[in-house]
This record gives sequence, structure tokens and C-alpha cells, in this order.
Amino acid sequence: MLEFNLPSLGADMDEGTLVQWLVAPGDTVAKGQIVAVVETTKAAIDVECWLEGTVHELLISPGEKVPVGTLIATLLAPGEAPPAPASGEAPAASARGEAAPGPVRAPVPGASPAPTPESESEPESEPEPEPEPAADAAVPAGRRRVSPAARRRAAELGIDVATVPASGPDDTVMLTDIERVATGQQPVPTPGATPADRQAELRRAIGAAMSRSKREIPHYYLAETVAMGRATAWLTAANAERPITERLVMAVLQLKAVAVALADFPELNGHVVDGEFRPAADAHLGVAISLRGGGLVAPAIHDVRHLALPDLMAAMLDLVQRARAGALRSSEMADATITVTNLGDQGVETVFPVIHPPQVAIVGFGTVAPRPWVEAGALTVMPTVMATLAADHRVSDGHRGGLFLAALRDLLQRPEDL
Repeated sequence: MLEFNLPSLGADMDEGTLVQWLVAPGDTVAKGQIVAVVETTKAAIDVECWLEGTVHELLISPGEKVPVGTLIATLLAPGEAPPAPASGEAPAASARGEAAPGPVRAPVPGASPAPTPESESEPESEPEPEPEPAADAAVPAGRRRVSPAARRRAAELGIDVATVPASGPDDTVMLTDIERVATGQQPVPTPGATPADRQAELRRAIGAAMSRSKREIPHYYLAETVAMGRATAWLTAANAERPITERLVMAVLQLKAVAVALADFPELNGHVVDGEFRPAADAHLGVAISLRGGGLVAPAIHDVRHLALPDLMAAMLDLVQRARAGALRSSEMADATITVTNLGDQGVETVFPVIHPPQVAIVGFGTVAPRPWVEAGALTVMPTVMATLAADHRVSDGHRGGLFLAALRDLLQRPEDL
């Protein structure tokens, strides 16, 4: 029998609320398949399964809030026969969204959440799955934000989402809101249901995670002023040949340069788990994204080193849109091996960010702006950016961190190679 626990979906997540099961007992699931939707303080997350087999029991019901690590389902391994029911034992639930009777089993104290899959696949919640409705990414004025699960259910029931009171983050219509309308229930005010209360809960979660980071991780900080004249000129020339909808932004060059530089500095790319550093095989860059209702998330773009710049641009736009629409995947929230934060569009000159545990480093970029610069012995004006690094002294030291920033600086002088 295989156990499926609620995974950690970020350093600031201690618990989650099940919104919807997308599988039922008897369904065959594959690694990477989306099996549930879980709501955290920040967003509704599509949870992927890291196992393969047949669903045996669903152990919690929609609406239940449980801690990270809680056993939420069991699966039969491929070829494994279901156990004979004990005398008086209630049968497993058979419909999606229903849980088997009985208490939720508590997590094992000190157990670490199981890793998320390294690869993703499309949801297969039905034998012949319908295309997944697109998340409300860029929401025009006057249009409701609706989670994909809620939009799908509303279409099944013929409910106009514009008439549904919203209870989710950023005034997003959630699946529970659709079900409440379908059953004729009136919205019931609950603690934490107002925007102010949700914002307070979000700030508490972020504060707890960052306090843990500063308490457990011995940070060191470095900064490097990087000349961006060549990168700016190259980007301008490259975009002149592209349609407006396909133009690149400076943040894409910076992300790619970070990923390429990490190849020679594995001690900055990975996680500390149970006191042991585990370097990552690839660079999965967490991208810090501010949410409209306040707070931020840092979901990952996978394998950035191997992405062409146009593909990376598309991936970044897609990630930002889905993050703000509440349509992220669990692997995107848990797989980041290092985070990059960019406050350049806010006019910030220098950012010294805090590491997201269990990661061991975070890179920051300020605004690219013309500043005094000496080149070939002459004073001139040059577009520059302040690149910063916060890293974990348990895993690396300032010498290696400085070499990383130097490598990052040199790569940004050769944008055509990226």
C-alpha cells in the first residue's frame, strides 16, 4: 500500500485546505498527474501525485484543513490487489470529492514531505480527459477571477460565475463558492473570510517563514554592480525584429544568466534537508511574484539553463499570470532550487533578499538605470544594475559567492551567448 501525504507547497505553508479531489477510488494515476486542488494562504494549488498506482482510499473531504505531511490518500501499487475489508469496516468512497469515513491519520512527527515529481503531465482525472479550462490569467476589468476547478464545475451546473460571491484570495471564486450556490446555501461569514483577515493571515505565514529563515540560516550578503550597456543594446536590437507580443524583457536575460552561472556553483543550487545539503541536478529558478492582494509567491520555472530565451519569456509570462489567477501546480511551488527576485520595475536600486528555506541562496536585481561609469580610463554614463546574492554560510562562503557574482556579471556582457 502506498501513502500519499499533503506535500509542502512552500516554506510558509504549514497546512492546507482540500478544495477538490480530481480522482476517485479505483482510478489509475500516473506520476505527475494532478489529483487534487488545495488552497493555501496564498493561492489554490493543483497538487500532483509523485506515485503511480490505483487510488484505494481518499482520507479527507473537501473543506477539511490539515497540516503538511498528513496522510490524505492511499494507493495500491501497480499489480497490488486491494486488501480484504475487515469485519465491520466501511467501504472506501466511490465518488470524486467524497472521502472514506474515519479519522484523518496524523503525520509522522518530524517526517519530511515527499518530493514532488521531476516531470509534469497533463491531468488525467477521467479516462478520456477533457481539455483543462484555462485559468483566468490576465483578468480584464469587470471580469471575475475564477479558479479552474470552479469554472469547470460552474460550466457543468450551468451557473454564471459572475453572480457567485467569492471567498478566495484576491476575490477569486473558488469551487466551494460554486457548490454553495448549487445547493442554495447562503455565504456564511467565517473567521479569516474578509480580505483584511486573509491579508493578516498571509502576513503571519510569510513572517513565520522569514523568521525561520533568519533564525536557522546563517546568511551572508554580497553585491556587484554590473554594466548593462551590451545587454541593453543587444535586447533593443533583438526586439526590433520581433512582434510586440514576442519581445523579451531584461528579466529574462538575468534569469538565464543566473541559471547558466549556477552550473559551476552547485553549492548555491539545492536544498538543505535534515541538516544535509542536497545539490540539484538542474536549475529550477523560483521567480518572486507579487500578488494583487498583497504578499508574494516564488513558483519555479524548471530547467531554465536549457530553455531558449523566447521559451523562457513565455514560461515567465505564463507563471506570472497563473500565480495571480490562483492556478499554480504543486511542483512549481516546491521544486525551486534557488530564487530570483527582481524589483527593478519598482525603481529599487538594491535588494538584499531573505533565503527561502530549504533553499540555500537567493539572487536579487535592482533597476537598470544610467549611472556614472569608468571604462577604459574614461568617465562615461552606463546602464548598470546592482546584482546581489544572499547565501547560506553552512553550504558556501563569501569567496565562492563572489566568484558566482563575477561569473554572472561576465555572462551579462555576452547576451548573444545566452
